Amino acid sequence: MSAPAFTEVGLPAQPAVVFLHGVGGGRHGWAAQQAHVAALGWRSLAWDMPGYGDSPRVTPYDFAHLAQALWQMLDAAQIDQAVLVGHSMGAMVALQAWTQKPERIRGLLLAASSPAFGHSDGEFQKQFLAQRLAPLEAGKTMGDIADRLIPSMVAPGCTAPALTLARQGMAAVAPDTYRAALRALVQFEQRAALPTITVPVLCLAAEHDRTAPPAVMEKMAQKIPGARYACLAGAGHLLHCEQPEAFNAELEKFLKDMQP
Repeated sequence: MSAPAFTEVGLPAQPAVVFLHGVGGGRHGWAAQQAHVAALGWRSLAWDMPGYGDSPRVTPYDFAHLAQALWQMLDAAQIDQAVLVGHSMGAMVALQAWTQKPERIRGLLLAASSPAFGHSDGEFQKQFLAQRLAPLEAGKTMGDIADRLIPSMVAPGCTAPALTLARQGMAAVAPDTYRAALRALVQFEQRAALPTITVPVLCLAAEHDRTAPPAVMEKMAQKIPGARYACLAGAGHLLHCEQPEAFNAELEKFLKDMQP
């Protein structure tokens, strides 16, 4: 199988940052972050997660195989080690990747995420799946779903221009991929991995995030040795789209803290 598709900025000799999007995202949603780290002297890759954009699906569609696809992409780009920046489900992929090849990870920025969702047979998980998949089963398009979900995921009154891009990105997700990603999501469980992490970590929350509340992110940071926790005021779950400047400031500080 071919490696996932990605957008690359920077030069091969530069240290690498890899951006991993969430369930409704895509590689184009990281443009502001890629431009920012390029100005700091970092090479960056932003992937289309398997099944998204131009990337082939993996089978089975689970976190183990998603993380394996990440290594395949890094091999294709000839990157031995990288800082992983994951948003929501992308942060879960980053945690999964740590359990597979920690020596290839230089640092982890985990944004708007959690170390576990639960088990697919749990009542909360069943309700979550039913709620998220009901519009598709009713014949709605991904564009319809984006129109309903995106406003509910951001801070009250948010009108950031990048939200249009977020809406377009979610509308472009293939329905079958969306179903597969959600089913994988509810089975994610990596709480046991947190105490094993030995690289620099930033757990970045958002004040108005109801999907990954700040209290969840802060608790996750407390379980990771030496991790730092920060929270963006006035932002919701799509924090890197809602407040790209504030997100980039935290990202820049994190990268500078890791410089030798």
